[in-house]
Amino acid sequence: MNKVVTTVFKSDVALALESETSQVKRRVGIMGGTFNPIHNGHLIMAEQVRSQLGLDEILFIPNNIPPHIDTKTAIDGSMRAKLIELAIKDNANFELERIELNKGGVSYSIDTIIELKRQHPDTQYYFIIGGDEVAYLPKWHRIDELITMITFVAVKRNGFEQHSKYPVIWVDTPLIEISSTDIRQRIIQQRSIRYLVPVKVAEYIVKNGLYQDERH
Repeated sequence: MNKVVTTVFKSDVALALESETSQVKRRVGIMGGTFNPIHNGHLIMAEQVRSQLGLDEILFIPNNIPPHIDTKTAIDGSMRAKLIELAIKDNANFELERIELNKGGVSYSIDTIIELKRQHPDTQYYFIIGGDEVAYLPKWHRIDELITMITFVAVKRNGFEQHSKYPVIWVDTPLIEISSTDIRQRIIQQRSIRYLVPVKVAEYIVKNGLYQDERH
């Protein structure tokens, strides 16, 4: 069973001691987002990138408050994290990281990466995004600093140009047209979400009456 990773702030001395004993440079992918809710498309994307790039693991990092303007209200972060935990429990290479939920406030990727690298200086991070998100990279908070700290990995999407002024690794994955927005609408309309989300995720949603109205 995979463990839940909880990042806490450590002293510089403790980090220095850990760094001295760490000899293996790990390669870790990051899947960030609201995950409202997580679905099979997220899981397929993460596993395909992990496999193709030979990454050691993938961190799923649910945000607290997304920095972009968002008219919808996500369900409580603890519930979104629980859904992720249920979704990834059978994959030993997937981990849940609560750093942004624990920090609170608006979740900026640069802040998250700075703290992760401070605690794990020997880890190389790969930030996974959809090909449709690449065009928005210039608008990311402190993007010029961020690109010096991580490698962006973009999953190819039909209809979107595979070009960026920033260094990006492009990856082919099966085209899975699933969105969290569609899943929420299906739940409101009492339509099936079978095979769109993991079984345990669907069961938790039903048991807790999640996504029953337009507010989420």
